[in-house]
Amino acid sequence: MKGQVVYFSHGGGPLPILGDASHRAMVDFMIQLPSRLRKPDAILVISAHWEEPVATILGSPNPPMLYDYYGFPDEAYTVTYPASGDPGLAGRISGMLESRHIGSRVDTVRGFDHGLFIPLKLMYPEADIPSLQISLLKGLDPAAHLTIGKSLRELLDENILVIGSGFSFHNISAFSWQGIFAPDPLNDSFQEWLIEICTGPMPQAEREQRLADWAKAPSARYCHPREEHLMPLHVCAAMAGTPARLIFDDHILGKRGVAFQW
Repeated sequence: MKGQVVYFSHGGGPLPILGDASHRAMVDFMIQLPSRLRKPDAILVISAHWEEPVATILGSPNPPMLYDYYGFPDEAYTVTYPASGDPGLAGRISGMLESRHIGSRVDTVRGFDHGLFIPLKLMYPEADIPSLQISLLKGLDPAAHLTIGKSLRELLDENILVIGSGFSFHNISAFSWQGIFAPDPLNDSFQEWLIEICTGPMPQAEREQRLADWAKAPSARYCHPREEHLMPLHVCAAMAGTPARLIFDDHILGKRGVAFQW
């Protein structure tokens, strides 16, 4: 398999690149992550911050910036990430989905949202790798996102890095915006479940079924009152079709978050 697949927690808005102390472990991880990877020819990001009625692929040759956050210092709105897009790859991804009777379209106008430009600015600051995004589906049906992942497995025959950019804990009201850590058994129980499901030696069909039923996991709705930050994991796990390795297990905004590599 030439392709590489990673799911990680991308932090709170632009805070990782604004020097926020509660993101230090995450920032250090992101900076070091490329040393674990072969340099890809292209990067495909499944972002938690884009939902469409059908799977939509970013197709601009030079995507603009989309500052999809608010209430931060002025410098958060001057961040740039001038990577090129890859319209040819966007078209091929759309074709792969359509050939499997999955509705899709290519969006040539939308820009990079912070689910892409924050982590990639840390990982590949030279912005010299063509990058694009694929949306989540409105309704956030886990089975539909697993199906998208399985439908794109042939991408892994190419030197492409696929990134599920979400957050394994995403309960906004429970974060510590001061970065204060306090034990959280409810979060721990869900993170341990994720680790077991993603890294455990079980048949892939069982793994996917348990991910489809993720809301039955311990403390699932405490950790994800809304599951948009979890669905990129479903796409990644189904695309890879193998057990993952745990590559990050630390605290962000005072809460435990994890990352996986396939």
